[in-house]
Amino acid sequence: MTNMLNVFEKHKYDPSIVTKSRTWFRQQATLLAKEGIRPKNVFNFSGNVVPTIRPGNMYMFFYDPKTKDKLPYYDRFPLVFPFRKTENGFMGLNMHYLSYRFRIVLLDNLLNFKNTKGIDENTRLRLSWNLLKSISKHRLVEHCVKSYLVDHVQTQIKMISPNDWTSALMMPVENFAKATSTQVWKNTGGF
Repeated sequence: MTNMLNVFEKHKYDPSIVTKSRTWFRQQATLLAKEGIRPKNVFNFSGNVVPTIRPGNMYMFFYDPKTKDKLPYYDRFPLVFPFRKTENGFMGLNMHYLSYRFRIVLLDNLLNFKNTKGIDENTRLRLSWNLLKSISKHRLVEHCVKSYLVDHVQTQIKMISPNDWTSALMMPVENFAKATSTQVWKNTGGF
């Protein structure tokens, strides 16, 4: 993980490398989309179905927000690190609200708070709202915090193995309603 972040940092000021990388990534995302990498397909073949969420793990599910008419946009296929249970659901970081680069930056920071020395099947993030506010230099965290009502989750909840967190973050499966991903990422400062 750190190596990937170092590559981003090392080349972020070289415009030719940034342009080539973005072009390559867009081409790969287009190819993946043509091959069927869509939220429904990813959901069907990824993760383990779990009966409930545990803060600190990563989950995916389809969601229909209760207040969708009032929201400027929302993600119908959240990829979330829950950090607090609520009376009717939970609060979590939906990583789709950040561009791919900033997802890696944020995950790299979050991994400082994992409960294991390495990353294995038992790894969880020890998160709280106060902790999340303290680690965000670029206010990335604030834009990802979302509340979810359990009775508006439209599918089973699938937990992503910690070994697959990075891969899950890089899949182009965000599914925004009322805006494109590029518009969302510009609005949240994560582009």
